[in-house]
Amino acid sequence: MKLDATDLRYVTSDEFRVLTAVEMGSKNHEVVPTVLIAQISGLRNGGVNKLIGSLAKRNLVSKVQNAKYDGYRLTYGGYDFLAMRAMSKRDTMHSVGNQIGVGKESDIYIVADAEGKEMVLKLHRLGRISFRAIKEKRDYLGKRKSASWMYMSRLAAQKEWAFMKVLHEHDFPVPRPIDQARHCLLMEFIDAYPLRQIAEVPSPGKLYSTLMDLIIRFAHSGLIHGDFNEFNILIRRETGEPVVIDFPQMVSTSHPNAEWYFNRDVECIRTFFRRRFRYESALYPRFKSTLSEDGVKTGDFRLDVMVAASGFKQKDMKALEDYMETVKTDGESSEDVSEEEGSDDSSEEDEEDEALRQDQASGAQEVPNPAPDSEDEAELSESSKLSTLSRSPPRSRPDSPVSDENSAAIPAMNIVKERVAAEVSKTRAQQLRKFHSKRNTRRAGRSQGSKAKQDNRVKLDKSGVWD
Repeated sequence: MKLDATDLRYVTSDEFRVLTAVEMGSKNHEVVPTVLIAQISGLRNGGVNKLIGSLAKRNLVSKVQNAKYDGYRLTYGGYDFLAMRAMSKRDTMHSVGNQIGVGKESDIYIVADAEGKEMVLKLHRLGRISFRAIKEKRDYLGKRKSASWMYMSRLAAQKEWAFMKVLHEHDFPVPRPIDQARHCLLMEFIDAYPLRQIAEVPSPGKLYSTLMDLIIRFAHSGLIHGDFNEFNILIRRETGEPVVIDFPQMVSTSHPNAEWYFNRDVECIRTFFRRRFRYESALYPRFKSTLSEDGVKTGDFRLDVMVAASGFKQKDMKALEDYMETVKTDGESSEDVSEEEGSDDSSEEDEEDEALRQDQASGAQEVPNPAPDSEDEAELSESSKLSTLSRSPPRSRPDSPVSDENSAAIPAMNIVKERVAAEVSKTRAQQLRKFHSKRNTRRAGRSQGSKAKQDNRVKLDKSGVWD
């Protein structure tokens, strides 16, 4: 949903009170009953109905069709208004500008404070592509039976705020965090270009070394970015120094899949430099050797421990990590998304990716991988394994023993899977109606006009002459 802050100035305090009541009721209800909204807001029933109608016209709440009872659901537009109102009351945000970026599950806008200083507002939109990319879904909400994507968006914003604040305090090249409310994150504006938009750099080797040193510095502090690629790296316009963004998927080095995330970050940078700048280096960091230097270079502090103590709870971290692992798009799911959206903006890098995968597949079939006999061959075999790193984190074997907790969670997982399947079928039906609802499409192949006009047989005119 695209943000439209025009009506924000016209929403009254009573309407915000009703909107807050819908948000509070969403904690335990997918569809909040109108009676409960009136009870939470503390307003009269008739006045609540009128205010809900006004909010529904602005698409801040939506009425659910074919529900068992009369109720409403909070939309992302209403959630945006609640977050921006909280920031405006703190005097951190005064005006909203244009949209400058769109991610898989986030939107980026230019905003300004009362003095006109430009800032960046990031709105998390988890769930926008999740139902199309998801294949199996865990019960990551625990006792919460409603799959609230707004709840997960708020967790993502809180996690990114906690990590960005700690990293900025320790002089990491990250944007300066300013404020956070619900699923929105406010940070400083940096005059920079994304790395994916840069065609040439004066010294690819220097930039490559800087990025690899940054990965090592993260690991020495007990952190792994988890999505360290050309989309989440900015290059400053004046100095050419890199700036790292996007931290909801950041994990600790003590994570069970920490080595896999570390190797994927390294391989993303190596692959991009090899294709874009034709630069490839035989030197790259290894996970075990990097952690072995931890006690020598870093001292006693660990940023992952500091983030855990900053207020972002461990159960929230676990819930968000389970979500990130579940909705991580692989090659097949990304192709499904592109087919549904009908996008035809395939780049040359995608073709190079496909060619490289075919080369690697053919090479794996033709040349067997013998056991290494020396250190050089060991490094070469490690490099080949790193280049063929899968896009999804390793999972447990299906024949592994199941604990009592996992066996107890199986019914809940089945319920969530059924909901996801129903949501997928509903989304596909809506898309079919969307693309086949035009009048010309509906009338394709049908006869036009009256039967007399459609008759193509040769007829005699009034004078008896053949046409």
